[in-house]
Amino acid sequence: MSVISPTARLGMISALLGITAFSAQAEERVPQSFMEAIKAGKSLSSLRLRYEHVDQDGLQPPTIIGAQANPTANEDLRSASALTLRTLLGWQTAPYQNISFAGQLINVTKFIDNFNDGTNGVLIDAISNNPSNIDRAKIVDPDITEINQLYVDWTGLKDTRIRFGRQQINLDNFRFIGDVIFRQVMQVFDGVTMLNQSISNTELYVGHIERVRQLTTELRDDGALEIINMKYRLSPTESLSGYGYFSSFDDLGFGRAWFGNAAGTAGIAQGKNGAINQEADQGNKIIGVRLDGVHPVNQSWKGLYTAEYAKQTDYSGGDSRIDAHYYKIGGGFAYNGFSLRADQELLSSNDGQYGFQMPYGTNHLFQGWVDKFLSTPQEGIKDTFITAGYKAGNFTFFMDYHILDSDVGFNTVGGGTGSRLGKEWNASVTYNFAENWMARFEYGSFKEGDHYTSLPAANTVAGNRGRFRDTEKTWVTLMYSF
Repeated sequence: MSVISPTARLGMISALLGITAFSAQAEERVPQSFMEAIKAGKSLSSLRLRYEHVDQDGLQPPTIIGAQANPTANEDLRSASALTLRTLLGWQTAPYQNISFAGQLINVTKFIDNFNDGTNGVLIDAISNNPSNIDRAKIVDPDITEINQLYVDWTGLKDTRIRFGRQQINLDNFRFIGDVIFRQVMQVFDGVTMLNQSISNTELYVGHIERVRQLTTELRDDGALEIINMKYRLSPTESLSGYGYFSSFDDLGFGRAWFGNAAGTAGIAQGKNGAINQEADQGNKIIGVRLDGVHPVNQSWKGLYTAEYAKQTDYSGGDSRIDAHYYKIGGGFAYNGFSLRADQELLSSNDGQYGFQMPYGTNHLFQGWVDKFLSTPQEGIKDTFITAGYKAGNFTFFMDYHILDSDVGFNTVGGGTGSRLGKEWNASVTYNFAENWMARFEYGSFKEGDHYTSLPAANTVAGNRGRFRDTEKTWVTLMYSF
């Protein structure tokens, strides 16, 4: 019995995609030539067709590109609809003389393009918009045709795999390092990584990354990311991890989202002016420890638990406001195919100037699927949530409910302060109806709490623009791997 969680929900997709994972098991037959290694390899190919619909309250964005005004800025934001197909075509050879090769192409095609994909060919960041669909809600699935993965694996050292090139990376529960595989364009990393399992029950993963292609298709190459992650397996289903992630990329496109996007002299006085924060250095380091497990009680019952803490500070010239901490604590139980747990996750605030950020994580999995908080508000987030899952045959059911508060109080529209960002619930059903085929229906609904504003603001059109508005999203996905 597998415990159903947001990570497991995404993990099923990863398994269908054939994402490569290191295994210490020997090949059944060692290829005697490179041609045999090609024939004995494995596919990295799949087709994923998705329909997504978004209904979001509020007005259209005030600007199109940079300071260029949107002429329909005071009109209601229109709903968004997207039908996209992601095609992955790839192959990884079996090892020959301790070397294997992998290549994978990606194409994302839009069949229904009634959505703002966040790209414009000039500046792509956390607040950018597509001019042709500025009146629509965002669905960040831009079209693309390029190399998705291209790497060489070397396994010449015992219990060690070294990988060179463009690759997907998923560590622990994808919270800090992940490929954002839910989106049609996933995040990939250019660099070298090593996985070593020479110490019993221990996995050491280290990496040096020179470039990151984000889900917006933007390639960031003005720094580096150093990865250290060590995991000790207390049992086959329980582990203790320690990690350090050191990012010297000064511009990941998150300056306005991390530090504030207010306008005018008031924004300058509070350190939240968007034009200034656009250039803020985003270099940061995260050091943390994670205890996570599924503990068998007997054949039917299992205990679930997680305890994690991390600290984030500025690094390699990063902005001095980067100073916050993170924790997650929770637990529950699983009985046969059913699981239930309660958790709390805190992304703290540095006195309202900066909230703990996960720039390389698969953030769609956390704080609900509606993606209201892919970047943490400067006042931080405290997420108290319940998750439930049930697996029966080829069906998997999942539901969660989130109460989302800030870490410190925030300004509310019209005056005063608040702390309730909102509430959200999500549900999904997945059906693996044939070999290599998967269908999934998902729904998410976010309801606004106190009317958030970054700076004190009157109850006017301009004053209401920064609120986290009510949003509903629906996804229907069909996937085939081959």
